[in-house]
Amino acid sequence: MPRSYSVLMITLTYEFKLKPTKQQAAQINHDLEVCRRVWNDAPRERKDWIASRKCPVNACSLHREYILPADEPYPSFNVQCKRLTQARQTNPDLASVNAQVLQQVLRRLDQAFDCREKLGAGFPRFKKSGQMRSFTFPKLGKVPLSNRAIKLLGLGWVAIRQSRPYPDRFVLKQARVVKRASGYYVLLVFQADIAVPEPPLVGHVVAVDVGLEYFLSTSDGLQLERPKFFVDLQHKLKWLQRRLKRKQMGSANWKKAQLKVAKLHEQIACTRRDFHFKVAHQLCDGADGIVVEDLNLIGLSRGMLGKHMLDAGHGQFLNSVLPWVAFKLGKAVVKEKAAGTSQECPACGETVRKTLKTRWHECPCGCSMPRDIAAALVLGNRFEKAGGAHRAENDPREVLAGVSFGASREDLVNGESLAIRVGLSLPLGIALAG
Repeated sequence: MPRSYSVLMITLTYEFKLKPTKQQAAQINHDLEVCRRVWNDAPRERKDWIASRKCPVNACSLHREYILPADEPYPSFNVQCKRLTQARQTNPDLASVNAQVLQQVLRRLDQAFDCREKLGAGFPRFKKSGQMRSFTFPKLGKVPLSNRAIKLLGLGWVAIRQSRPYPDRFVLKQARVVKRASGYYVLLVFQADIAVPEPPLVGHVVAVDVGLEYFLSTSDGLQLERPKFFVDLQHKLKWLQRRLKRKQMGSANWKKAQLKVAKLHEQIACTRRDFHFKVAHQLCDGADGIVVEDLNLIGLSRGMLGKHMLDAGHGQFLNSVLPWVAFKLGKAVVKEKAAGTSQECPACGETVRKTLKTRWHECPCGCSMPRDIAAALVLGNRFEKAGGAHRAENDPREVLAGVSFGASREDLVNGESLAIRVGLSLPLGIALAG
């Protein structure tokens, strides 16, 4: 029987630290400042146009009124790009930055206004000096990559700390330069069309229950303590912020103190992300399928334990890190409803009421175990009753339905799973023919 395949656009983002010279670092800071000014001017035009249409035709404001012609077009992305092209001919600062980089700033702003209309949020905020942290090169040269270096338009060849090789047979689509407290980084986006086989839902399945006492508990009996990334360093952060407050704003000592605060925040975020990736690899190495809870994490983060929920970062782990690691290793992640898992007995299915203080599951049927492990077993039972008819979520950005189970870490090449490797080695026509 021929095996069915799915053609997927696989996107990989590789992050490397830049090692620019003093001139290149100064040029990056200059480009960020110009991008910030373009960002501030663009929403100003849109807000003025919207305000000019708010006045009734039979009344005028007592303070001031926006006067724009009736046939003035709305400053959309295309209109603002044309005005940017005209402004670059007379403004030397705009002409010193790549035109496509500035157009990407306008595109990001246009996406922000689209999200505003969909979500009903407010206007995108203006950025103060130093708040623009990144800019994007949507197109690069013919040979932009070499060993430990990348060629960026307007910057030339910039040395990078290449921690791993570039992915084979992937095409470099764009590069994004990011400024952080610890230095400059470049995010390289690679893409490739791959025909990947449909996943057979077989193998060992592990159910995972997340919480605050333990970061996660599995149906196999594994319980991992929750590291307190932010809480453990909160005292040091408070001390640094108190020192920052006593400095004169804008002075050299104020900038040094501000940099220390930013580095501490970055350390907390990087430590949390590193822990999430290690836990994700540990789960994927011991199972072919992982069942997780479908939680309302936004609502939980607004409760009385919101600080600890945000410190644990369950949303980043469940929605981003774990699905991506599972996809790369050839495993599947399935979400199951979490309502009532802690109140149900995994052995007999009867309801056993517990409060948050009760951390041990005791049932009249004789089932006795930790509460979180019992909840994970209930989650696994629900998955088995459903017959595995779930949608595997192996990519945090798009639905990736082409993951084969059973690949180990030894089968990986440049971080790609065996399924990706086979898909890259076959032409699309041969793969789809089965």
